[in-house]
Amino acid sequence: MSLRIIFMGTPEFSVPTLRLLVDAGHEIVAVYTQPPRPGGRRGLDLQKSPVHQAAELLGLPVFTPVNFKDPAERERFAAFKADVGVVVAYGLLLPEAILNGTRDGCYNGHASLLPRWRGAAPIQRAIMAGDEKTGMMVMKMEKGLDTGAVALTHEVEIGPNMTAGELHDRLMQVGAKAMAEAMVKLEMNDLPLTPQPQEGVLYAAKIDKGETRIDFARDATDVHNHIRGLAPFPGAWFEVEIGGKPERVKVLGSELAQRQGAAGELLTDDLAIACASGAVRLTRLQKAGGKPLAAADFLRGTPLGAGTRLS
Repeated sequence: MSLRIIFMGTPEFSVPTLRLLVDAGHEIVAVYTQPPRPGGRRGLDLQKSPVHQAAELLGLPVFTPVNFKDPAERERFAAFKADVGVVVAYGLLLPEAILNGTRDGCYNGHASLLPRWRGAAPIQRAIMAGDEKTGMMVMKMEKGLDTGAVALTHEVEIGPNMTAGELHDRLMQVGAKAMAEAMVKLEMNDLPLTPQPQEGVLYAAKIDKGETRIDFARDATDVHNHIRGLAPFPGAWFEVEIGGKPERVKVLGSELAQRQGAAGELLTDDLAIACASGAVRLTRLQKAGGKPLAAADFLRGTPLGAGTRLS
């Protein structure tokens, strides 16, 4: 047996789940993804989403509505007579007509341990908060923001130097396996649902560019978590004078260092920077227009000695 599934997703994070559901023998009757967006070097070419591209390679029908306000879109969705909708990082608000438009409703793969970190940026917020674990949850969707009952949980440890990019890639694979497992249980009528607890609710607000500048006047642990939570995108950054003018430098990796000094002061020649208490050592950096470089390679092209001030 197999399920008739409508899959809804957009970024690379969603692709392994789509592929695993196909490999498991389910019938993907439709793939919904966000419309092509301007991209390319000049931003003039329309770029199909990673899910759109993957679906076409798999020979699956793709639909890209801007929203579901048009009754015709809702009717088309219902006309597939799908058993279930699978949603992974789709990026569009789903009205109740869509949530209830399949036999068994819609199930979402969410990258946190709900109810902690509901919302748009759970991976980044978990690291920025210093969480030591997170996970993927399969949740039956309802009208509220990530408030639905939980069907299945797979926990993942967050290493002390793990970046958001590394955690993203780990959860991407874990989430695919979790959803495939959930669909097997659903097919067997053995997928129990547990309501989320009322305590411990936190919201993972979308990352704002205004919060990406590094504040070395914070504790070293907070600075370290800030850096790795924003790596590789959008990237935490500081300014330093290079060649007589201030330049912005992104930091894509760091580690804690056992040093003390004035906040923002470069303490050693291997990029240990003082914070309000303790220090961080910068391990991977990128100048504007340049490539990401390990600290040693960065310093060969941009010598920064002890005593340099970063802001």
